[in-house]
Amino acid sequence: MTEVPIHILPHGDEKTLPRYETVGSAGLDLPAAIKEPIVLSPGERQLIPTGFSCAIPSGHEGQIRSRSGLSWKQGIIVLNAPATIDSDHRGEIKVILINMGKEPFTIDPGMRIAQLVFAKYVKTTWKVVQGLEAYPTDRGAGGFGSTGV
Repeated sequence: MTEVPIHILPHGDEKTLPRYETVGSAGLDLPAAIKEPIVLSPGERQLIPTGFSCAIPSGHEGQIRSRSGLSWKQGIIVLNAPATIDSDHRGEIKVILINMGKEPFTIDPGMRIAQLVFAKYVKTTWKVVQGLEAYPTDRGAGGFGSTGV
């Protein structure tokens, strides 16, 4: 397990720190650090604070993703999912939620609104070449829909 320093902000709450809900969970559930409920109308988006900042280890990123239950049952999704939190970001973690459902949806204080997954990444450099013939694949240049349905 990797230890990640976390700072609870004045409007955050130690009782609602991000946490894994089960031993097999890949994502930490993120709380809404709000004082009053927020109603999201259909098609409306809001930036929701979580009440904490953290120091993601170098070579890792945080990915904010939608919660499956909110997506399926209410149509509430993370608008830019998966959102990337870079390892050098030290500000508050916030979540852009949008209501894709047909009914208004209320976000209550402390509600689990998204999930955070930590992932390693690889830094790359570009090697300029004249073509990609030396790097063949079965797919080649086939794009959207090229592998069938």
